[in-house]
Amino acid sequence: MYLNKAFLYGNLTRDPELKALPSGQQLASFGLATNRTYKDKNGQKQEATEFHNIVAFGRPAEIIAQYMKKGRPLYVEGRIQTRSWDSEGQKKYRTEIVVENFQFGDGGRGGASGAPAGTQAEQSSPKDSEEIQYPDEEINPEDIPF
Repeated sequence: MYLNKAFLYGNLTRDPELKALPSGQQLASFGLATNRTYKDKNGQKQEATEFHNIVAFGRPAEIIAQYMKKGRPLYVEGRIQTRSWDSEGQKKYRTEIVVENFQFGDGGRGGASGAPAGTQAEQSSPKDSEEIQYPDEEINPEDIPF
């Protein structure tokens, strides 16, 4: 049995870009940054940031593009995929995480720990300007990707 699975929790590095494929299916692409804290050989605390290219298709792409923006936290599960193409005679490569499942983060209200929503003992209420605007139409539970 083979396994190709990635689990990431980080902040969006840019607003999701929503496109329609020739087939009509929606595609959202965006960047996600994850941080790692460690101690170097001298015992000094260091922080390293990794940047990931993320793509989502279909209804998850639409939902992410609608509700997420740069700086917001997002949990992503997916598979690692590398694409290649020729550009000006050179072979180019791009490694991406293809979203299979996702969950919105805590919106930064739970403190600076970067922990998933609900793990903080106390969370402050959202500011009026940050409040999520839900759609007026009725949502079918079968359309929700998680």
